[in-house]
Formats: sequence, C-alpha cells, structure tokens
Amino acid sequence: MSLPMRDDFKEILRLVRPGSRVLDVGCGEGELLELLTREKQIDGQGLELSGEGVGACLARGLAVVQGDADRDLDHFPTKAFDYAVLSKTLQQVRDPKHVLSELLRIADRAVVSLPNFGHWRVRWALLTTGRMPETKSLPEPWWSTPNIHLCTLRDFTDLCDVLELRIETCSVLIPGRPARMVDPSRAIENWRAETALFLLSRKAEPALAPTPPPGDLFD
Repeated sequence: MSLPMRDDFKEILRLVRPGSRVLDVGCGEGELLELLTREKQIDGQGLELSGEGVGACLARGLAVVQGDADRDLDHFPTKAFDYAVLSKTLQQVRDPKHVLSELLRIADRAVVSLPNFGHWRVRWALLTTGRMPETKSLPEPWWSTPNIHLCTLRDFTDLCDVLELRIETCSVLIPGRPARMVDPSRAIENWRAETALFLLSRKAEPALAPTPPPGDLFD
C-alpha cells in the first residue's frame, strides 16, 4: 500500500512546469523526483548527502549525485536549471543564506518549504513548558533533531529581502487540507502557518540608461 503524498510535494507538483529542468537538493530517497518525472516529465537531478539516499535514487532509475548543499552547490553552472527545490531542508544546512543564494544562481526559480518556528503551537509550548517544542512539523526532541537553523516566516522573508529575492507565491500547508495562498508579510500568518512553501526568483535589475554620444554632452 502506497503512503499518502506529502502536502509540500502536492504543491511543488502544482508549481513546476512540465518538461522543466529540476534540481532537488536534499532529495532523500527520490520520492519527489520520481513523482515529478512521472507526472510532469521533468529533466530531473538530485543532490543527496546520505549514501543510503543516493542508493535508493539510483534504484529508482533517477539521476543523482552525492554531495553537501553547503559546499557542493557552488560547483553547479549558473542557470543550469529552471527550478531548484529545497523541501524542508533549509533549517538543516549550516549556511542558509549561502544555500538560498546559490539556489537562485543555478536556477531561475527556487521552491523552498520550511517549518515555521513562529507558529502558535510552538509559542504556546515555549510559554507553558519552557522547553523546546515538539509539533507535527518539528517532531524530534532538541537533542536529536537535525534542525540547526530554525526560523519564523518573518525571519525568512527578511532574508529574502537581504538577498533581493522576489517572493512570487507563498502557501501555508496543513495536513489533509489544500494549500492556502497567503501574504507572508502579514503578522497573523506568522502565528497561523505551521509549514510554508515559497516560490522565489531574483528581482530584475533596473535597466541602465543609455550613455549619450560625446557630442550630446555639451548641447
């Protein structure tokens, strides 16, 4: 019996155009890549740190390389992909700013999903217990979690501003419900969103004014 599709996978499947070139960073055992290949006929490649994950991807017939997002994204050519996907992984990398910047160097768009540490359940758990919270999106205890850079929606949107990235869409993901499009700058969403998914692109640089010919400078 097949397992239910992850909610962020459903939204990524909706966002990615058919036939696109896609890099899945931290692709695990290749479930998302296999789904996109089957449903959207993408030209996909995975980057995965664990040997077990790489082996599982190869067993599925997927193109994958073993590597660390913090170091190895630097080796990918600029604009090599249409989409770079980072699904519930940004909070686990050592340098989120560098990784996010690299995603938008090697791809036209980045799809990033992450748990929101500003969710009301997280705030309530901290307030009432004084301990690091455990929720559906943050299920591990603090001493065994792979998450080292947890952030809130506000933190993430601030980082996008620093890197001059455009947030094309933001969706709130609730298990068992359709994704809900939101404005991540609204304070209420920083309370309500347990998990969020962003479609990002680079802000267009303003066009430079043409330089007038030398004779016009003194007219």
